[in-house]
Amino acid sequence: MTSSLPTKNLWIRRQQCPCGDWKCFVSYEGEVEESSIESQLAMADRPSSESMIAPYVGMVFKSDEDAFEYYGNFARKNGFSIRKERSRLSPQLGIYKRDFVCYRSGFAPARKKPTGEHHRDRKSVRCGCDAKMYLSKEIVDGVSQWFVVQFSNVHNHELLEDDQVRLLPAYRKIHEADQERILLLSKAGFPIHRIVKVLELEKGIQGGQLPFLERDVRNFIQNRKKIVQENDALLTEKRENDMMELLEACKATKETDEEFAYDITVDENDKVENIAWSYVDSVNAYSTFGDVVCFDTSYHSITYGMVFGVWLGIDNNGKIIFFGCVLLQDETPGSFMWALQTFVRLMKGRYPQTILTDLDPVLRDAITIELPSTKHITSIWNILPKLSSWFSVLLGSQYVEFKSEFEVLYGLESAEDFELRWNHMVSQYGLSSDKHIALLLSLRSSWALSYTRGFFLARMSTAAYSKAVDAFLKGVFNAQTCLRSFFEQVGISASIQNHTHEEMQYTCTKSCIPIEEHAQSILTPFAFSALQHELILAMQYATSEMANGSHLVSHFRKMDGEHLVIWIRETEQLHCSCKEFESSGILCRHALRVLIMKNYFQMPEKYFPSRWRRARTIVSSYDGQSSQNADDEWFQEYNSLTATLFKESSVTKERTGYVRREISKELSRLLDEVRNMPASEGVATDMALSPTG
Repeated sequence: MTSSLPTKNLWIRRQQCPCGDWKCFVSYEGEVEESSIESQLAMADRPSSESMIAPYVGMVFKSDEDAFEYYGNFARKNGFSIRKERSRLSPQLGIYKRDFVCYRSGFAPARKKPTGEHHRDRKSVRCGCDAKMYLSKEIVDGVSQWFVVQFSNVHNHELLEDDQVRLLPAYRKIHEADQERILLLSKAGFPIHRIVKVLELEKGIQGGQLPFLERDVRNFIQNRKKIVQENDALLTEKRENDMMELLEACKATKETDEEFAYDITVDENDKVENIAWSYVDSVNAYSTFGDVVCFDTSYHSITYGMVFGVWLGIDNNGKIIFFGCVLLQDETPGSFMWALQTFVRLMKGRYPQTILTDLDPVLRDAITIELPSTKHITSIWNILPKLSSWFSVLLGSQYVEFKSEFEVLYGLESAEDFELRWNHMVSQYGLSSDKHIALLLSLRSSWALSYTRGFFLARMSTAAYSKAVDAFLKGVFNAQTCLRSFFEQVGISASIQNHTHEEMQYTCTKSCIPIEEHAQSILTPFAFSALQHELILAMQYATSEMANGSHLVSHFRKMDGEHLVIWIRETEQLHCSCKEFESSGILCRHALRVLIMKNYFQMPEKYFPSRWRRARTIVSSYDGQSSQNADDEWFQEYNSLTATLFKESSVTKERTGYVRREISKELSRLLDEVRNMPASEGVATDMALSPTG
């Protein structure tokens, strides 16, 4: 058997549970639901056996593969499977005939038994079945088409029911996620039957309902062990060579772009271990929007055994910004500490105010050491998808009720209430000795709102942002054949993300309140939309002024209880117990209700944070008059051209290289010409509109 390396650098989501038990495995609820939806859609698109048209003589297909797929779907719906039998070749047409037959077609050839050797006499499933579909290729108007020339659906054997046909070899598949889990359990010494049982329990299905058999698991492990033994040395060599190519790519980029930054660590043999890099546009964006950073480490490479970490942010239009990324050889405290040190160094020594990560005790400890003044948050959207894997099988029919109670606990205001209700929940569901409950409790200060309320998150803990991060990562993790290709893909994705400004739709006012109209002229449509939502809801609240000047604000139906708003007239300061402004930079409905009651027609200037202002209002205004419409038109034209340029250049490697070379030359030429132009009084254009502004 000839050894061969994987042809693709496959990236998958990490499935090791953060509880620390290496035998514990996480399947994400969102992915399970998505997979289930996709399966349902696939089943809906696949005609039923009653409605699906049987192949017939004269039926036309675009290709022989389309014909094989159609016949295969028909076979599965009707209780059998098919195989490719014969093909015929001609110099003019290539393959011009294809024969597809029932899996029980023909007869097994007789085998001679050598004298003195014992052989198992396996019974063949072939019984001379004559069910078949023969195809012939013809050229019609210059286009090749495949015609059914013979078809028979007459079988001389019993057809299988649906629960039996799924176990035919043609339909038994072990998916990639299950493959990784099987190998992990096998490495831990689990026998085959125990591995199958664990998979059934984790998926919450009855015995015998997996899409593969115990012998498939056995064969997979045996084959994989052979491949691993043969390829270990080659994989090590490939990783070392590809890491050196990646390093050379970083050096080459540094030569053409002095502002590009990267850093590495090497082992005792001077081999590259970890590598991190960032771009000048990312560093510039961080100087404005680096108050909150998301550090995502959810993907790792099967080929290289490395973890990919990416630092992301959010701009004033609510769009993801790429700050930098890192490839780590492992997930030890030392590797995470180096990654965090390097990130701060790449960002010119500026520390983020808040950092969001997945639920990871090792990473938490590294952040505590390297970013001691930074608030550490785990978004609830990194926790909810894991609950099903942890508790659905354990709690059974009680799981839905448990999850609902957990979500209520997450939103409680006081830590005392959280502790009291947490203990009650643990006792109610008998989870006092559960390791995942212990993990969640030990990390509660990073995810429960009663502990994190008031930490600035810039609206990055929302479901929408979580989905945007996932979409960005999926765009990066296209099938790449080497790390250098991956490096180039990251660069393309980062450029598109940091330069392509989506055209923000104009958001109209929805009330007659002057506060709304004033805010619309200052905030970006993204931020204004959030404020507008709070302003409209403020109309549903009543306020009662207390003797000390504070206000109790409550909903007219008392849906979410009372909130205390402290109003300091002299400094025009507002403090609400919900701490929404401290968290998002957007005034809450309770504070807005007090402002309206106080007859304010505009919000105080301090409640328009610079990170949510329109680009032209972030910096001080220049002297002189300028045409706002002309500025907007110029800015939109610039964005449109750059968006198109980056989109077109990302199609091929050659285009990307050409654009990178030429755009540097052209921008340098323009800059020299502008600098040589005579200075004049006043400014004709609001330069705050520049993309890096």
